[in-house]
Amino acid sequence: MSVVIAIDAGTTGVRSRAVFSDGSKSVSSYREFTQHFPQPGWVEHDAQEIWQAVLATLQDVTQKITQTITAIGITNQRETIVAWNKQTGKPYGNAIVWQDRRTADRCVELAEHLPLVRQQTGLVLDPYFSATKIEWLLNNREIRQDDDLCIGTIDSWLIWNLTGSKSFVTDCTNASRTMLFDIAELRWSDQLTNLFGVQPKFLPEVRASSGEFGVTIQHGSVPAGIS
Repeated sequence: MSVVIAIDAGTTGVRSRAVFSDGSKSVSSYREFTQHFPQPGWVEHDAQEIWQAVLATLQDVTQKITQTITAIGITNQRETIVAWNKQTGKPYGNAIVWQDRRTADRCVELAEHLPLVRQQTGLVLDPYFSATKIEWLLNNREIRQDDDLCIGTIDSWLIWNLTGSKSFVTDCTNASRTMLFDIAELRWSDQLTNLFGVQPKFLPEVRASSGEFGVTIQHGSVPAGIS
């Protein structure tokens, strides 16, 4: 009998659950993390705290099972954005959460580009989505825009850490909520990345949701070699 682990990295906490292949039972662990509200309408999370919550719940679960872990899957708050340095592994400040409204005025300024956004992404111009959050990060934080910069949703941040910085990837469902992804071509849009001032090289490789995203390194009781 084998086990699959699911990580649910939500808005207020993280739950990891191991599900047995015969459906007989499951084992889970949960950790909350801090909500930060630096200004009215602003919502932020500490990406390092989220990673530590994931690690803690995974270790709780793996210490309670002896069966072989065949895979780890991730579900997450999709529009929330993290920028980090791939050499240091440290984020450039807090993640900006999907609930954050600091770029509402910027979305109004971009109204003439709504037809392009709708055509390529299927979305409306709204600060809920990631593109204006990323633009704000690049314009307002001390971020070196070089080959060491990574910008991604929470899944990308967690996979990067789980794989020991080997995989900088995301899936189509996360990419589709950034307002930068061409859902017909299934790639980052040249027009939209240019509009928001985001170089595609800073963004993760996009893979199918059912694909493989890397292999874990050992983290305490969390074994290496899980894809």
